[in-house]
Amino acid sequence: MGTDRGPDGRELARAYYEQLVWPLLASRWPAFPHAAGRLGQGSDVLGLDDETSRDHDWGLRLSLFVDAAMTDEVRSFLDGALPDTFLGLPTRFAFTGQSREVHHIEVDSVSGFTTARLGFDPGQGMNDTDWLSLTGQAVLEVTGGPVFADTTGEIGAVHRLLEWYPDDLWRYVVACDWLRVEQELPLMSRAGERGDDLGSRVIAARLVDVLVHLAFLLERRWAPYSKWRGTLFGELKSAAGVQPRLTAVLEASDWRARQGALREVLDRLLEAQRAAGLPAPGPATVPFWDRPYLMPNENVAASLLDGVASPAVRALPRGRGSVEQRTDNVAILADPVARRCLATC
Repeated sequence: MGTDRGPDGRELARAYYEQLVWPLLASRWPAFPHAAGRLGQGSDVLGLDDETSRDHDWGLRLSLFVDAAMTDEVRSFLDGALPDTFLGLPTRFAFTGQSREVHHIEVDSVSGFTTARLGFDPGQGMNDTDWLSLTGQAVLEVTGGPVFADTTGEIGAVHRLLEWYPDDLWRYVVACDWLRVEQELPLMSRAGERGDDLGSRVIAARLVDVLVHLAFLLERRWAPYSKWRGTLFGELKSAAGVQPRLTAVLEASDWRARQGALREVLDRLLEAQRAAGLPAPGPATVPFWDRPYLMPNENVAASLLDGVASPAVRALPRGRGSVEQRTDNVAILADPVARRCLATC
């Protein structure tokens, strides 16, 4: 179970379930419909935990899904049945900011778990607002971790529902990222030309973030929140060609070099868009009027939106996109209720 990084939290959770938790449950309920996995929050959910991760809120953790009518009974049973330790680790410990030591087997129904993280139950159907209220991080907390058992098939069904956007919404959010670049790429160059190097760098950094997000969209991958975004970006097919150029944007000492590196990134991403089967008319960039600046080719976003068949998606505000394209405010992105409110605007 060990690696060069020390114990792997996902494998630890699997051993916890298979060697201790499930035998305890089976001794009480031999035929017990349930699902178990390591889902929710924590770097180990995505297999990204390391030595630093173990300094807080890391240890014996498990997600256990049962019928809603049984959650209290199962939780109470585990409170009394768990031993003090397993594999030399405490089964009960306090999270950061808390003093009470409790076990961290999160007992919930699939519906309760998904509603708490997404703001709705996908099993009851999903409309356009539901999809646009999602962040990649919220979806990964539901689908990104390992599942060790699923006797009811409920959690597997949720994972399939959340696999990716419907096609029309996919086109809409991809077009939104092109429009976001269109809004600011000429401004980056203008600020630099005026001698505002700091302003040009700030805009460039924002554009890099948008383009990383676009790369995830084009490969039909949910992007995690900022701490892990660069790490998982490195796993994308387009990363080998795009990442060095994004780094060049951030390291460039003048606006012309930044603009040139961004043009190359947009060229590569347009190729990735074409490979994904989406409209990708070239070139990726065109001159901004008669000034020495560039902007994305307006035909790229237009062609994506022209291919949308759903009247409801066609009526969505142009360029606003999903909630994580509308704001980077963590207080909103981490709150399902706030996300849904913003997604309706």
